[in-house]
Amino acid sequence: MENNQIEKFKEQLDQHHAWPAVYTFKFIVPTGKELQLKELLTHHIPQEKSSKNGNYTSFTYQMMMPSSQAVIDIYILASKIEGLIAL
Repeated sequence: MENNQIEKFKEQLDQHHAWPAVYTFKFIVPTGKELQLKELLTHHIPQEKSSKNGNYTSFTYQMMMPSSQAVIDIYILASKIEGLIAL
């Protein structure tokens, strides 16, 4: 993400949420990368669902976040996982 995209996303988050707030993260990772995501968010238990063919796993996290910047920080960390899709 570029800085201007991050700033726009931060503004949108701040317009739609009163922090602290529960935020829903949804990620899809290729099979074999699940542990990387779980290690990133160790204190949270996701809902997991494998794809029909078993090539991907989707994760949904409901997390209490203190600020829009904390949400963005999670997305930046998660983006380092090869093949991850953030929804």
